[in-house]
Order: sequence, then structure tokens, then C-alpha cells
Amino acid sequence: MIKVGQINHLEIVKKTDFGLFLDAGDYGTSLLPNKFAPSGAEIGQFIDVFLYFDSDNQLVATTESPIAQVGEFGLMKIEGVSSIGAFADWGIKDKDLLIPFSEQRTRFSAGQNILVYVYTDKASGRIVGTTKFNKWLDKTPANYQCNQQVDLIIAERSDLGFKAIVEGQHWGMIFKSDVFGKLFIGKRLKGYIKDVREDGKIDLTLQKVGVAKMDDLSEKILDVLEKKGGFLPLNDKSSPESIFSTFRTSKGTFKKTIGGLYKQGKIAIEEQGIRLIS
Repeated sequence: MIKVGQINHLEIVKKTDFGLFLDAGDYGTSLLPNKFAPSGAEIGQFIDVFLYFDSDNQLVATTESPIAQVGEFGLMKIEGVSSIGAFADWGIKDKDLLIPFSEQRTRFSAGQNILVYVYTDKASGRIVGTTKFNKWLDKTPANYQCNQQVDLIIAERSDLGFKAIVEGQHWGMIFKSDVFGKLFIGKRLKGYIKDVREDGKIDLTLQKVGVAKMDDLSEKILDVLEKKGGFLPLNDKSSPESIFSTFRTSKGTFKKTIGGLYKQGKIAIEEQGIRLIS
């Protein structure tokens, strides 16, 4: 099934001086201009292309990869503003993405980097962007488990911390007390479910909760020690930044974990770092 606004695997059915024609199913054929055609392409060969409608409403193919396909979120730069909305660079050279004024939470100006959701407008059939995410999120029950690893996109900064999009489907919150390292709008990272409340709201954390967190970090520390020849120049006196850069965890969690490993007789805590005990 052909999906406009997404990457499709299509067959080359005709070659011309100006490009390749691809079998686009019910849409007929789609032109892949020569500047995007792979060298040596032949009739009968299948290639991956992104499909979109140009300004003349013609179906066009490109081997470029968009920042976000239909149904996805992506961080994009605003290229300009017109009487109908803002236009964002979504990675397709010949086609900027329109974000209509009606789909903007605030007005944008050229040069801004914003998080955008890409969708197909049912009324016009056009591929457009929106920053009004609420109508696309939390449409299904949040069936997550505590400590379940999930994909996150940082979407908003708030007085409480950072709002994040969970698995492209739900809103979640990373509270300030659970924030470490640099977070910024559009950043993609792994996180964990801290709690799903009775009202459906999701609390997130960047590391596992409770004993599971400690066990996971213990394994990482022992693994790194083995790879580093049994010694690591980090201990309970090290800076939070150096600890985070190595283990992506807070200093408090690191201190508790190496304390547990020390009590188990697995490591020695020295003045200059920690050492693996054989």
C-alpha cells in the first residue's frame, strides 16, 4: 500500500532523460528526478523513496530522508513566514513543510528551531505540521509498567521540569528532581516509567527506580572496570559531571551503588578511584 508522506519501497518502471518513473499503485506513477536517482538504477529494480505532493499537487519521489515522516515528531528550523503560516525545513530540499497559523501554539519567526508533528490534513490532503500536540497524544490507555524502558522526546520545559513525549503516543513528565545531564527541546533519549497515576498521568525518570536502578548500575560499573583493566578514576568524591559522562547517572545513585559493591567485597574504594577485586 502506497503511503504518501512516508518512505516506500517502489519499483522502477520507466527511465527517461530527466528521471525515473516509479510504480505508485493507485496513484499511477511517481517521478524521481535524476538528481535524486541512484547511479546504475535499472527498470525492475526496487528503491526506497519518500513520497510527497509538490506545489502542483503532483506526486513526487525523493531519496532524501525527511526529519519526520507523517505520524512522527521532529525538530525543524523555521525558514520563513507567509500570510498562511510558517514554513519549516523538514529535510526535503524542494519542499518546506507548512505549519498553518491555526496549528501554531505561538507565532514563529525565521531561524527558530521547534518541535513539529507531521500529519496529513484530511480536508486538503496536504502534508502539514502542527505544534498543537494534545489532539495527537493520550488517545490510548497508558499501559506501562514501572521501570519499563521507553523512547522519549523532550517537548516542553515547565516549572516542574520537562514534558516529554513517550513512545510517540503519550505525555509524560520528568520532574526537576529526576533531571541530570543536559536536556533540550527535541532531544531523543531513553527513559523509564516511574509511575502511571490513577488519572493516567505518567511520571518519568532517566534511570531505573529503586533496587532495579542499583542492580543495573552495579552491572555497568563492574563491566566498565573489567574493560578498563580493573581500575576507574571515579569515586564518591568525583564531580557529578564526570560521573554522569561515564555512567549517565546522578552522583547520589553512584555513591550508593559503589558503597553496595564495596560491602559485597567486589571493589575497593581508593583515594584516586575504584578498583575491581578479583
